[in-house]
Amino acid sequence: MEELIKIKDLCVEYRAGDVVAKAVNKLDLIIHKGEALGLVGESGAGKTTTALSIMGLLPEKIGFVTSGEITLNGISLLTMKEKDLNKIRGKKISMVFANPLTSLNPVFPIGHQITMVIRKHQRVSEKEASEMAAKMLNLVGISSDRMDSYPHEISGGQRQRVGIAAALICNPELMIADEPSTALDVTIQAQILELMKKLQKEFSSSLLMITHNLGIIAELCQRVAIMYGGEIVEYGKVKEVFQNPKHWYSYGLLNAAGRLPIPSSLLAMYLDL
Repeated sequence: MEELIKIKDLCVEYRAGDVVAKAVNKLDLIIHKGEALGLVGESGAGKTTTALSIMGLLPEKIGFVTSGEITLNGISLLTMKEKDLNKIRGKKISMVFANPLTSLNPVFPIGHQITMVIRKHQRVSEKEASEMAAKMLNLVGISSDRMDSYPHEISGGQRQRVGIAAALICNPELMIADEPSTALDVTIQAQILELMKKLQKEFSSSLLMITHNLGIIAELCQRVAIMYGGEIVEYGKVKEVFQNPKHWYSYGLLNAAGRLPIPSSLLAMYLDL
């Protein structure tokens, strides 16, 4: 498969005064074109930091990439100027955040927010952009009659659908989903995940699914990367990793989900830590 995103030896740290926290440590990761890759790990493992590094959205004056490289189709994202990154965000790489109520602007109608994404990256009239936004809302299961609704006037599941619509409207090469169903109840979670699965195939986009839920990975992804302490400790096809984990942390995650017996080799590895 052809490489889309390549991350090599990425190190990221957060600084506050004299305090330094290493969030990502020598991370290597490849996302292929058209594939869905799951990034799994506990809270604080560095998953979101990795995603923000790809997007160039680490918090200013706090988050720093100290070494390594990230490329999109062979072009470095870390050395790219901000004005060039702005042309890529939303067009070639987009992101769906965990809490759409905070990622959507509360003072603009949802239709207007999708329209702004279109006008930023495509040379179309306001009328054409509005028609495209209405069509995309229908595609994600929201009536175009809600174009003038504000984020607080729709449900959490609908807000997440709006976030997905905004992320896909310019047909990006990569969509990053950071815990997109965390704030939703189980029924709505299933609907959102099924929608993402359908749209990822329909738009032929690559997907980086960030989650701690192994069931989501099994449902959506072809490959999985297990992240622990800022590092990728295991990477491979979902079926192979889930059936025969090589790292004790991977086995611990699977054991927590399915209570599998721990092989003596992994137990010895764990006890030696």
